[in-house]
Amino acid sequence: MIDFIGKKRWFFLGSAIVVIIMIISLAAFGLQPGIDFTGGTSMTLSFTPQVEQNQLRQELTALGYPEAIVQRSENNFFIRIKEISPGEKEALISGLETGLDTEILVLEYNTISPVIATKTARNAGIAVAIAAVAMLFYIVWAFRRMPSPFKWGTCAIIALIHDVLIILGIFAILGQVANVEVNAMFITAVLTIVGYSINNTVVVFDRIRENRTKGINPDFAVTVNSSLTETLARSLNTSLTTLCVVLALLLFGGATIHYFVLALLFGLLSGTYSSLCIAGPLLVVWEKKEWGQLFPWRPATKKAA
Repeated sequence: MIDFIGKKRWFFLGSAIVVIIMIISLAAFGLQPGIDFTGGTSMTLSFTPQVEQNQLRQELTALGYPEAIVQRSENNFFIRIKEISPGEKEALISGLETGLDTEILVLEYNTISPVIATKTARNAGIAVAIAAVAMLFYIVWAFRRMPSPFKWGTCAIIALIHDVLIILGIFAILGQVANVEVNAMFITAVLTIVGYSINNTVVVFDRIRENRTKGINPDFAVTVNSSLTETLARSLNTSLTTLCVVLALLLFGGATIHYFVLALLFGLLSGTYSSLCIAGPLLVVWEKKEWGQLFPWRPATKKAA
């Protein structure tokens, strides 16, 4: 039997280090908002013959778009610039074809006004907040027959926040080093991971409730550890099955969903870890009031005989 509870302090320490790094990354770099949140025009272009990324960027600057963001995806280029009209778009394409001596096929073209982008960003934040609060109340209700059901719901939400912070931090780093932007698809990925993580945690908590009702051991820590061990195979099998699909999408899916799938991949790994190594052990710490064990470098407090 794996001693999840015995190793809980190291799980907490590892998560704390990663989460602190992610928070620092968010504070230092921030997320790179995409067109959905700032407004502007984005295009995916195919060139025949192919051109170099630096050539394209230089030509865009020469045509009056020095702020353009250019990203290469396989044989195509994703370009994001300020909001332009359809006429300006045609003039830009014509200018690029002339300056680069190539033919251009516009694979995708989107324009979003700053007003709509601001509303989208606000709605995205509200959606994530409502989802977290709704899940907290659901878990409190689902485990209402357990002592202090609010503890169960709060531990699940803490594990959820852990997963979301890791995804946000990773994309803050990617935005800094590779100009990766977050858009509406990214919010969809976050909400998907929110649901996946909570589902995993509820499965674990349900087994803890079942074993506690059976009274398999008077020690709550032993009950939780047994429950985590019993659900380990199910959690890993589910995650591996989902991981196969996500990897297939990452390798063979289109460029437009590449970062959406990447967010799912990181969230899947983090959600599986937090449901097994964070939510349950944290519930034990709260139930037994062993808050000193959240800090592994401090010796455990000995209970009076």
